[in-house]
Amino acid sequence: MSGEIEKRHDAVEPAHGDGSTELGELIGRLTADEDMDRETRGRLLGRLAALLGRSARKVGAAGVARGKWLGDLLVEAAPHIPIRDLETLQAHHHGLMGEALADRLVKVAGNGTTAVGAAGGALAAVQFTAPPLLLTAPAQLAAETLVVAAIEVKMIAELHEVYGVRVQGTGTVRGAAFVTSWARQRGVNPLEAGSLTSALGTAAKTALRKRMLRTFGRSMSTMGPFLTGAAAGAALNRSATKALGMKVRNDLRHAAGITPPMPGTYQKRLP
Repeated sequence: MSGEIEKRHDAVEPAHGDGSTELGELIGRLTADEDMDRETRGRLLGRLAALLGRSARKVGAAGVARGKWLGDLLVEAAPHIPIRDLETLQAHHHGLMGEALADRLVKVAGNGTTAVGAAGGALAAVQFTAPPLLLTAPAQLAAETLVVAAIEVKMIAELHEVYGVRVQGTGTVRGAAFVTSWARQRGVNPLEAGSLTSALGTAAKTALRKRMLRTFGRSMSTMGPFLTGAAAGAALNRSATKALGMKVRNDLRHAAGITPPMPGTYQKRLP
């Protein structure tokens, strides 16, 4: 899987021409580096917000609030999210397997979305002396929302690897499948008709729109005055990512025919 989605670990330089290329690169970078420092994360979030600003102004506050614009941006960015295969995951996490490896992936994703919430709140505290209205800050909110969603999509995709529920196809096809999985908070069933296509169906688009709006609402909490927004955004993101990981893991265990472990134990190691 890792070979089919291009990984971009180097610093992202300003792109020329079509902004969609830089958007994908920025989101790929923000989801790939687990040890990114706050200054770098804040800088990249700021650049992503600036990139989204022009598009946000075109669709307007009402367009942002409907969720379709955000959903389309996530689908566009999905093929750029760096997904690791099982062998790479085990090597990166010092040989962890099965439930222990899944635990680690959820923890890393939670750390990532927590950091995005904190960075977004800190950025808002610098830029604004009072909580801004939706009309004045859609780009920053959209940037946070997209990165949080992308980190969670990455978590879901790599959990599929851990549990042996592998999704085949091009980066675009897999991206659409995992975005749908994120929107529905369910694992991908490769045998389900229509689950592996490059385009989302009507039901999936509706679920994606609603899910993006809920995530957007979490991002709005980072707009609190001073640094209260940073604390709120970080806490909300961590809790939501952990809950999502639990739902998807339960679904994938069922699909793989694996008995859920008792609390504090691992009953069965995964291949």
